[in-house]
Amino acid sequence: MVEILVPLPAGDVTITADWVDGDNGAIIAVAHGAGTGKDHPFLTGFADALNDEGFSTLRFNFPYVEQGRRMPGPAAHAVATWRSVVEFARIREPAATVWAAGKSYGGRMASMAVADGLVVDGLAYLGYPLHPPGRPDRPRVEHLPLIAVPQLFVEGTTDPFIQPLSQFEEALASCQDARVEWIEGAGHTFEVKGRRRPAAEIGASLAPLVADFVRGAADR
Repeated sequence: MVEILVPLPAGDVTITADWVDGDNGAIIAVAHGAGTGKDHPFLTGFADALNDEGFSTLRFNFPYVEQGRRMPGPAAHAVATWRSVVEFARIREPAATVWAAGKSYGGRMASMAVADGLVVDGLAYLGYPLHPPGRPDRPRVEHLPLIAVPQLFVEGTTDPFIQPLSQFEEALASCQDARVEWIEGAGHTFEVKGRRRPAAEIGASLAPLVADFVRGAADR
């Protein structure tokens, strides 16, 4: 594990790099949700499990987290962060494919960056926030049809951010190349009612889905 400080106009950000020897030739960059950071147990569990699957990972903070603030800053700052992380990955491993994954807000910011021209080999969302809870009239979907690379949506069936599910399915159908993996009975943090598990274990349980997606898309 290596910690790297990356300078950005909006503030320096920290990347935690876990390089896997003899990896699959792929690097998966992983972004946190709006209310957490790169070291949240859900994210570390997810990344550790990806390492076990043979993938190198980059976990990173957005500038507002580094500055000790709780609320996300402008989307442009997050998009710039994604660009810098992907650039770092390509400089470090020029021959590797680079994949963007993110929990909720982090995934949505990755999708905005890719729709705006960032080049990655695919996107994986862990609970895409289609709209604020209870506000299906405010969908965040306009940019999704612009994304040409493969997209994987990992979604809980009871997640309030994608209710009603028919609206989410319409958004999925608008994408050029997308698939969904449903977690039955799971909410936005992938907790399942009546089944208490540590956050790290929940995150780790999703890694095989993303690993299979990356392998499958890379084999096309």
